[in-house]
Amino acid sequence: MIMKILPANIALKRAYDPPDEADGLRVLVDRLWPRGLTKTSAAIDRWAKDVTPSTELRKWFHHDPDHWDEFRRRYIAELKDKGTELEELRKLAQAGPITLIYAARDTPHLHATVLRDALLGSPAKSRAKADTKTTSKAGAKAKPRAK
Repeated sequence: MIMKILPANIALKRAYDPPDEADGLRVLVDRLWPRGLTKTSAAIDRWAKDVTPSTELRKWFHHDPDHWDEFRRRYIAELKDKGTELEELRKLAQAGPITLIYAARDTPHLHATVLRDALLGSPAKSRAKADTKTTSKAGAKAKPRAK
């Protein structure tokens, strides 16, 4: 069962951006710890490795924009097997704000947007909508989608 979560309760933020009280619970959603960050400076409350893309999928994607649509499809398929882990994150987001923390610079092609959409119960959102909701400034530099 998908719980109703306010979209404002799930934010996205780059691991290298400074923590803020408004972040709420900070959940790292990368399989690998962000390079050069200490645990203290990252201020991570939880590390949700189990809901990140598999190593195989992450290596295949390699942040190649041409693979984005297929990456989203495959990652959504992987998430279907992560019901318990997703439910835990949903409960946290229902209780208050959480911020999904990621290290990637390529915010238009970010697995955390796919994860956020899955937590909100809308994994089929368009890429354009998902891209506009990141908190990183890099998201504003996204190339327009080809029609």
